[in-house]
Amino acid sequence: MLGLVENHSSPRTAAFFDLDKTVIAKSSTLTFSKSFYQGGLINRRAVLRTAYAQFVFLAGGADHDQMERMREYLSALCKGWNVQQVKEIVAETLHDLIDPIIYDEAASLIEEHHAAGRDVVIVSTSGAEVVEPIGELLGADRVVATRMVVGEDGCFTGEVEYYAYGPTKAEAVKELAASEGYDLARCYAYSDSATDVPMLESVGHPYAVNPDRALRREATARDWPVLAFSRPVRLKQRLPGFRIPPRPALVAAAAVGAAAATAGLVWYVNRASRRRDAFARI
Repeated sequence: MLGLVENHSSPRTAAFFDLDKTVIAKSSTLTFSKSFYQGGLINRRAVLRTAYAQFVFLAGGADHDQMERMREYLSALCKGWNVQQVKEIVAETLHDLIDPIIYDEAASLIEEHHAAGRDVVIVSTSGAEVVEPIGELLGADRVVATRMVVGEDGCFTGEVEYYAYGPTKAEAVKELAASEGYDLARCYAYSDSATDVPMLESVGHPYAVNPDRALRREATARDWPVLAFSRPVRLKQRLPGFRIPPRPALVAAAAVGAAAATAGLVWYVNRASRRRDAFARI
């Protein structure tokens, strides 16, 4: 697809992929809302808000301030959730929900990087135990993702141990390069969001995928290539004989997904309400 032939005598290299709207067509954090509702973790109102947040996310993404509000809200929302329950919910629904929304173009690109001898690393703000099985499904070599703190009682404490967002993604990429011997000048990175500019500019070959408006401006100014991914397809359809691997034991950091979904919806719904009230007073 992009002519990614690697000289195997050269230093090690990697391709770093954001997940949401880059590898998959939706937000991984919002996709699980119905499953969490059916498991009793969120109520019907939160499900409706999640549907609206998914629409807003697909239409334009979320900026830094919105992401910070989501982070704060998800920390409070998931406090006290039982880890084992969330683990079981995610394990039961992961493949049904995620496999159909993987971009064919992204899956092909991942295959090309592997064929060229590069490691593939998924770098996502979503919860680690959602991202890790998705990475396994795609054949990724490593993942970097948000991690929640779990207490001795097996429940979330409401604290975030590691938030994989913005500059911290770039830091993680550089740490991996140091530990794995990657030559960042020869590495690749892909993202849809301007919040990932620090990660993109840390490698020699950055690509904007389905970029939001801010990232499109950055890509144009910096002469970064822009890719359009638009064909979600099940892996078993694009690869005859492909079999979904056994579902791994997943840890409950996936709850970050449901929490972030509700957080985004609360913010957007409140903002829309304020706008309607202001209009009514005119």
